[in-house]
Amino acid sequence: MKHRRLIKSATFSVGLLGIVLAGGCAESDQENTIATQNERTVTLATALGSASDLNTLRDALGDSELGAVLDGPASFTVLAPRDAAFEALGEDGEALMRQDQRPVLVAVLRNHLLPGHLTPESIGEAIAATGGPVTMTTLGEGSVTFSKSGDQLVVQTPGGSSSAHIVGTSTATGNGVVIPVDTVLMPPSPDG
Repeated sequence: MKHRRLIKSATFSVGLLGIVLAGGCAESDQENTIATQNERTVTLATALGSASDLNTLRDALGDSELGAVLDGPASFTVLAPRDAAFEALGEDGEALMRQDQRPVLVAVLRNHLLPGHLTPESIGEAIAATGGPVTMTTLGEGSVTFSKSGDQLVVQTPGGSSSAHIVGTSTATGNGVVIPVDTVLMPPSPDG
């Protein structure tokens, strides 16, 4: 009997905590919170397919034939620019999606893919452990550097030519992690 009361009490406390946490977070607070949801029973491709704000990325991955890689057994981390990030590129973004620019699109997308299973939390821990920015190699054989700005994680291309903030909730899948970002990480322009 005592055991049942403890279970009921614990269930009520956990439920109440969930209500308090859900009610206490405004949309803008969630944008800046480093959090990862676990969806280990799905693949990266499935997670990208169900995300309503990653349509442009999903289409670009399909067009570039990189999408199939995200449905396989290898583990990757996808720095996933939201639709608004592609829209912010304007004419450059439209040009990037043209058939004749496919090699450029593939290069840009490969620099949004990191080998392994990296969550924003583990990246934050690495920054704390090293006492500063952490640089990682992309599948495009480029590099990105992660740092903290206040409570936010920032990712930059070499020389700071392009930077993005990690926004929203990341998704850990069976074969990697989708980390939403607010900017498409473009390579430095050749003229400067």
